[in-house]
Amino acid sequence: MPLELLRTPPPKERADAARNRVAVLEAAARLFAEHGVEAVSMDQVAAAAGVGKGTLFRRFGDKSGLAVALLDARERVLQEAVLHGPPPLGPGAPAGERLAAFLNAYFDYLLEHLALVRMSETATPGARYRIGAYRFWHRHVAILLAAAPDPDHTAHALLAALAADHVAALLPELGEQRMRAGLLYLAQSAM
Repeated sequence: MPLELLRTPPPKERADAARNRVAVLEAAARLFAEHGVEAVSMDQVAAAAGVGKGTLFRRFGDKSGLAVALLDARERVLQEAVLHGPPPLGPGAPAGERLAAFLNAYFDYLLEHLALVRMSETATPGARYRIGAYRFWHRHVAILLAAAPDPDHTAHALLAALAADHVAALLPELGEQRMRAGLLYLAQSAM
């Protein structure tokens, strides 16, 4: 399946719903940045956005749904770079170089948004694998690993090293440089 087909287009919405969505996302981003994701309640987000709690819960379900929505635009930027950006992240470079560029770019993205990604991935058992972006990342990595004996499994194994809960747990002990080097070593070994 082509990677383009794995991108989910944004849903059509009424003008008032769009305004409310923007207000909620802006309020949530501001509150999360000021107080941390864990410290902010959905009630606080609704109040800051000027919407009712019902509107917030109907639209996003819970805080993890809000995290997914906040990450969506950021993920689309990385997806666009993978699909149409300059090499080595975008097309035109050898698979090994593209894989290393993707893993570095995703690791940077993950570090920048670790609390949000962690919340979105751990809300319920298996949540990480139901997020559309994960399917996109997996397909991209599997395509780059086409020469591996089992590209699908190997892609899942490599992406497991980028699970937010895993990274959050090991980052204080191993540090960013060591984690990045280990990830790139795994990728090189898989090629």
